[in-house]
Order: sequence, then structure tokens, then C-alpha cells
Amino acid sequence: MSPVPGETGMAGRARPRVVLVDDHRLFRSGVRAELGDRVEVVGEAGDVDEAVEVVLGARPDLVILDVHLPSGDGSLVVEGVRAAGSAARFLALSVSDAPEDVIAVIRAGARGYVTKHIAGDELIDAVERVAGGDAVFSPRLAGFVLDAFSAIPGDPPPVDPGLDLLSAREREVLRLIARGYTYKEVARELSISVKTVESHVSAVLRKLQLSTRHQLSRWAAQRRLV
Repeated sequence: MSPVPGETGMAGRARPRVVLVDDHRLFRSGVRAELGDRVEVVGEAGDVDEAVEVVLGARPDLVILDVHLPSGDGSLVVEGVRAAGSAARFLALSVSDAPEDVIAVIRAGARGYVTKHIAGDELIDAVERVAGGDAVFSPRLAGFVLDAFSAIPGDPPPVDPGLDLLSAREREVLRLIARGYTYKEVARELSISVKTVESHVSAVLRKLQLSTRHQLSRWAAQRRLV
């Protein structure tokens, strides 16, 4: 039986009411387990439309959101919820640390962004801080977030034309390959098959007119994507 809204946890503070949005059910279960009784999970969703519906119905304090969903980017969830007048806060939790992914969801209205490499206790701290109104970023992401928002208001961050040719998942694969991950490691990191990784790498090489992984790594390094 779900706890009543406003029930307090072990520390005597009201527990944040949270909705989990990620297309991997197993990952959502893992996050729920990591958060334990520090939050009250009031809903879960696996795609954009479902997420907007669940958030508007559950009225959580906080939404933990993946930035890549089967039906679109996580920023669409933020925009859809905001357009309906919800005051829920958003914390992005993603495998991606790409500047364009971070900036897109923050511009949409998210209050924080951490990667899926975060430790359990750090995630709990981030959840409680964002639910309380703070902005929280993984340390290596904070710099380019500040740089992007120090630009002229309304101007999008500069994007390399080559990146526009790639899908969000192709950019994730590109970044991991450029860091020296094997196909098997990329597959495990992104929860996809090795064959799918190979297909994405072939597509990236073709779109960028490159021939080898070495050229791909150099291309990514020159653009500070690694």
C-alpha cells in the first residue's frame, strides 16, 4: 500500500514524491531500489506521452527523467508538463553527457542533470536538492552549462554541422567509441546488442565520411566530444 502524500521519512522530513521516466523497466526498478524509503515513487513511465500523462495525474514534486526516450527527447516531457501548468521539478538522469543533450533539457526547464554513473548516495542527494529547489549537475557538466547560459539569451549553443547528421543514439555510440570502449562495452553501457552498435558505428562513419575508428576518435576529440 502506497504511503500517504506528505508522509515523512527516517529523518523526519517530508519525502519527495517522485515519478520515474525511463524506457528500461529494469533500470527504473534499480533507481527505485537505490532511492529506498527516502522518496515516495508515485508513478513510472517509459515514453514521452505516457510520461506527460503520468506526471500530470500524479502531481509529483520531482521527475527523474532520461533524456532519450523511444518517442522523443526528454525535453519534450518537460515542455509538455510545463505547458499544462505543472510545477513539478525535473532531474535528468542519463548515460549521455553530450553538451547538446544537457543544454536541451535544461533549456526546457529541468533543474539538474546527472549521469547514470552516479553513486546511489549521490543520486539521493541530487533528488532531495532538486526537489528542494536547488540546481544540481554532475561536476564535469557544470562548466559547459554555465558557458552555454552565459551566452546571449535565446541563442542556442553552437553545434557542429556534422553532429546534426547523427541521431541522438548515434552520438552516444560515437562518444563511447571515441573514448576507447569496445563494441561489447558500448552495448552493455547502452543496453543494446553488439550488432546494433556495429550498425550505429557504420552509420556514423558513413555520415561523417570517415573510414576508421581512429579517424572517428580524432574527429570527436577535435570537437571536444570525448
